Amino acid sequence: MDWLINLFTDNDSIAHIVLLYALVISIGIALGRIKIGGISLGVTFVLFAGILAGHLELTGTTNILTYVQDFGLILFVYCIGLQVGPGFFESLRDAGIKMNLLAASIVLLNVACTIGLFFLIFWEGGPIVGQNARNLAMMVGVLCGAITNTPGLGAANEACSTVFGTDAPPIANGYACAYPLGVVGIILATIAIRMICSVKLKKEQEQIEQERAENPHAKPHKMTLEVKNPALSDRTLLQVSQFLGRDFVVSRILHEGHVSIPNRDTVLHVGDRMFIVCAQDAAEAITAFIGEPCEVEWEEQDVPLVSKHILVTQPSMNGKTFGSLHFSSVYGVNVTRIRRNGMNLYADRNLHMQVGDKIVVVGPEDAVDRVASMMGNSVKSLEHPNLSAIFVGIFVGIIFGMMPIAIPGIPTPVKLGLAGGPLIVAILVGRFGYRAHMVTYTTTSANLMLREIGLVLFLASVGIKAGASFWDTVVSGDGLTYVWCGFLITVIPILIVGCIARLRYKLNYFTLMGLIAGSTTDPPALAYATQTANNDAPAVGYSTVYPLSMFLRILTAQLIILLLCAA
Repeated sequence: MDWLINLFTDNDSIAHIVLLYALVISIGIALGRIKIGGISLGVTFVLFAGILAGHLELTGTTNILTYVQDFGLILFVYCIGLQVGPGFFESLRDAGIKMNLLAASIVLLNVACTIGLFFLIFWEGGPIVGQNARNLAMMVGVLCGAITNTPGLGAANEACSTVFGTDAPPIANGYACAYPLGVVGIILATIAIRMICSVKLKKEQEQIEQERAENPHAKPHKMTLEVKNPALSDRTLLQVSQFLGRDFVVSRILHEGHVSIPNRDTVLHVGDRMFIVCAQDAAEAITAFIGEPCEVEWEEQDVPLVSKHILVTQPSMNGKTFGSLHFSSVYGVNVTRIRRNGMNLYADRNLHMQVGDKIVVVGPEDAVDRVASMMGNSVKSLEHPNLSAIFVGIFVGIIFGMMPIAIPGIPTPVKLGLAGGPLIVAILVGRFGYRAHMVTYTTTSANLMLREIGLVLFLASVGIKAGASFWDTVVSGDGLTYVWCGFLITVIPILIVGCIARLRYKLNYFTLMGLIAGSTTDPPALAYATQTANNDAPAVGYSTVYPLSMFLRILTAQLIILLLCAA
């Protein structure tokens, strides 16, 4: 039985480390399914399973644990960025400024609570030097654990080395004490906001669906109009569109009993009947200008037309605008609508095509088939994720995250870290990757699988590393004080800003959950929010505030030590 004993005790063995992660993750996921009061922590429980394993000395070499932790975090945030990247800048234009201000308020209140608790509990009087400086540095470690920000801890450690040299305080112990309750505290504070503000989850889901359905700029509108305006007689469709100043697509036209597929040069006559697709907010103006709505049984006319959904899978189509492909004049068909990321969009001629789009094409069957062949229309080709784009993006993201940012007056440059850099690059790649001819599409299931693997590896690693010294830190010295101080640092800012965001600004609760998770840079809180919401609203809120929050977290952790401890 020696081989079995060595398998569980030899920390340098690769088999031992793989077995350890498999054990921690499987137990954590199983326990995370247990519901108490209708609430479960889900994959968050992997963290606590890791702490237990670390306490029982089932651990591995520090370098390997750190590598797995950072790699898991990079994979998780990069897949989040790819998913929400296409809609990130749109959300930033709409409500992003307000959301980022709310997130920044949480960050500043965290810092204020940290400094306030330091003066109330650990300050020994006099200037912040000697033991006072060491106590404040430890509180920065508590702050990083309370808001579950590992990159901030790394930045603070580096700042401690600058200020204290070899006599730097072990701020990781404060981090270890505050981290478990930090994870729980963020989720509990989120639940408390739901109770305080009397939030009904079903009503919040209906609000999100209604807002998406009522977007008049993107939602397509279909109608059949009869040309009544005599000024349009002998005018081409292009002239009508230019004069009206609104974009619309005419997929078929009935003239003197015959149906045809029009193009930009088709001449209109009074009495012609047209099947039109346009943006919903343009429908009223188009109707008033062209003529009255009417009824036509298009399927019963003399020209057999088909309407087919075609999947864009051809990489060469990625990034091309619909207008540049001249569907009506060259292929004799019209594209009326696009299905992208679960949303129906109007086929604007300036809209860039992306691999994974599903377009609705109307025209003669043979012409539609030619367009389908050009677009690819191969479901099988999308079943395999484009790994090269993922790892090229991660490569660039790590370089960007490690780039030092010099701030005047601060001796140590700040960095976005291994989480902030890949996330920002993923958002940019997801939104603008087509301009570099990058195919960034991944199926929802593939994205979710990569994301969840990264998350559980990150949680297991943090738990195993913290568990080794967690118990000793708690039962001796100021460990218990760090625990409850960290809990207060976690929940007070979230409750204050969360209630203001909900009651004053009427922010959707699912979006607010993502905002809270992003402002605390907490993947477990996002996992809980996503599981609760069962939609992408938390992910959008998370990504909207995460880049700024990560930068502020790293910056403030260093500034407290560099400015106050070095005073």
